[in-house]
Amino acid sequence: MSALARPRHGRMIGGVCAGLAHRFGMKPTTMRVIFLLSCLLPGPQFLLYLALWIFLPNEDQRTAW
Repeated sequence: MSALARPRHGRMIGGVCAGLAHRFGMKPTTMRVIFLLSCLLPGPQFLLYLALWIFLPNEDQRTAW
């Protein structure tokens, strides 16, 4: 598995779903559908997405550490 980071290419909004999909070996579209379906359930999914958008580094920033 690769490190968790938001990719520069293949983003739709913030790159969170694309980064998670890359980390777990899935297609980004599959991860986006899972996220959209999870929004139908009660819970803080949208807040979690925003937090990951803020705290996950971009791919190029992650390699600088």
